[in-house]
Amino acid sequence: LKAGGEDKRSARGACNGRSELELLKLRSAECIDEAAERLGALSRAIWSQPELAYEEHHAHRVLTHFFEREPPAASWAVQPHYQLPTAFRAEWEPSEARAPSATPRPLHLGFLCEYDALPGIGHACGHNLIAEVGAAAALGVRGALEGLPRPPPPVKVVVLGTPAEEDGGGKIDLIEAGAFTNLDVVFMAHPSQENAAYLPDMAEHDVTVKYYGKASHSASYPWEGLNALDAAVLAYNNLSVFRQQMKPTWRVHGIIKNGGVKPNIIPSYSELIYYFRAPSMKELQVLTKKAEDCFRAAALASGCTVEIKGGAHDYYNVLPNKSLWKAYMENGRKLGIEFISEDTMLNGPSGSTDFGNVTFVVPGIHPYFHIGSNALNHTEQYTEAAGSQEAQFYTLRTAKALAMTALDVIFKPELLEGIREDFKLKLQEEQFVNAVE
Repeated sequence: LKAGGEDKRSARGACNGRSELELLKLRSAECIDEAAERLGALSRAIWSQPELAYEEHHAHRVLTHFFEREPPAASWAVQPHYQLPTAFRAEWEPSEARAPSATPRPLHLGFLCEYDALPGIGHACGHNLIAEVGAAAALGVRGALEGLPRPPPPVKVVVLGTPAEEDGGGKIDLIEAGAFTNLDVVFMAHPSQENAAYLPDMAEHDVTVKYYGKASHSASYPWEGLNALDAAVLAYNNLSVFRQQMKPTWRVHGIIKNGGVKPNIIPSYSELIYYFRAPSMKELQVLTKKAEDCFRAAALASGCTVEIKGGAHDYYNVLPNKSLWKAYMENGRKLGIEFISEDTMLNGPSGSTDFGNVTFVVPGIHPYFHIGSNALNHTEQYTEAAGSQEAQFYTLRTAKALAMTALDVIFKPELLEGIREDFKLKLQEEQFVNAVE
């Protein structure tokens, strides 16, 4: 195929110009369409049997079998139980790159799958669709590269099954185990109510607060007791009063998990669980300190002792990568995706994800996508929407946009350079902030 001089100089290996790259993108989308039935069945199998964090044994089995059986036979090298009992790793690279003399080092592109559910309401965050998007995008990239008449650039496609996003932070476990060490760029997408290439997901810290008092008969001699429920209520109210001095971007929310066993027994034990969120790790530390002062003040006022225990992992804020999100939006628009404005994107509400931690070790993109429903995440209505046939069109369209963006990363060295530069700059900003502390 003919190509413009500038495009020809910037492309790698077998892809000699923008027109040929567009044909590869078209082929990647066709490969996803060809696998649509299998991908839909994969998503429904996960959705129909929701499992909590670190317990996703059925989802793990479904996903590993999917890649083990994906035609052509043995095209994916699958590692079940990778670093965690319910994590997995599936890898593919062109056959030419598997020769011992293959150089240079392949570009490692990671596609992430989530598949844990919420207690009581199942896949109300649509993680079955996240798993489908990751699998579909990886298939699309593989299909496009397999169709090249000449050897493609050195590249390895890696699919990581990452459990426990809703509770615990499976991606953080995998980071600590070295699963992301050799990855160059990572991709995933999250279902939502709108299409956004980026949302400023916040840093998050969770705590369990335990108050220990002294039991006594509530009517006969209450003065002999120390009421742990009073401590919990005071802590709850302390935080409610503190809200007036919180920044608008801070979030504090919690529950009283244990408040006693019987009205005529002064509670000797109470327990609260709280989540704190802020736009950055620096602000999160300030918020956490002030909240813990509220917990300790309640213990002092009630005469109880207090134990404050943080969660196993903090979730970091997601670092934006403008080069990646611009490429994704360009590809998404070609597929008919209508994105919210950049101003809305940067200032809209958001939650927290352990993908934020990933963006501190490797450049990545975590776009959000509409699934054809106005239901809100973490509701029973969204559970229904995540399992609907209507969601399939939007899910596979998003997977196509991710696959097309990955092909841009492979064949446009200037884009990869921009992605790496964005990553370094954002990381330097965060490190500077941490140094100031």
